[in-house]
This record gives sequence, structure tokens and C-alpha cells, in this order.
Amino acid sequence: MAGTKKETYQKRQKEMKRLEKQREKAEKRAARKLEKTQNRPEPEGEVPESPETEPVVDPA
Repeated sequence: MAGTKKETYQKRQKEMKRLEKQREKAEKRAARKLEKTQNRPEPEGEVPESPETEPVVDPA
């Protein structure tokens, strides 16, 4: 049982490395998705909706 602590430590290190790699991949996916949506051209004839183009509604 002398090697149990070392194996446990190595297992933990391996798991931490796996989680870090998973986190990095998720960040890259999110960055690619954001870049894809920002670079997407608007369809011709349509105006993108924004607060400036929406009609003003008078509450009275």
C-alpha cells in the first residue's frame, strides 16, 4: 500500500489536466461561435433590429 498515495496524486493530476483541457475547448468553441455570429452578413433588404430602429410607444 506504499504506492497508493502516489497513484492517488497522479490520478488527481490527470483529472485536473483533463478538466483544464475541457475548459479550454469550451472557451475556444464559445469564441468561434461569437466570431461566427459577428462576421455573418445581414440579409439584403432587412435592417437589423436595434433600440434606435424600434418605434417609440407613448404610454399616454
